Amino acid sequence: MKRIALMFLIFAPNGALADWIALKGPEISDALTGRTLAYEKAQQDFRASGKTLYVFGGRDSWGNWRVQGDQYCSQWPPQDLWACYGLERQGDALRFVGKAGDVTEGVYVD
Repeated sequence: MKRIALMFLIFAPNGALADWIALKGPEISDALTGRTLAYEKAQQDFRASGKTLYVFGGRDSWGNWRVQGDQYCSQWPPQDLWACYGLERQGDALRFVGKAGDVTEGVYVD
């Protein structure tokens, strides 16, 4: 039985070896400001100005971002509503976790 458990650890994907760590307010700012994340089919750039550029299918979409308490929040014109998410980190990967449990994962590309 120990041999099976050891083999699982050796051949497990990276995500199985380390836990996701929930980030707090200042940690969220540090993790995103001036950085670029790549998602499965898109990229997002987080400017220090509070602007964010999301590129999907060669199309640019400009929005706004901020940290509110211990959450990342974004707003995309023409909407004026802000949507907020928890942010977790595992090495160079980040994941945004919505209130309903929806998850979006990205990795640093810069």
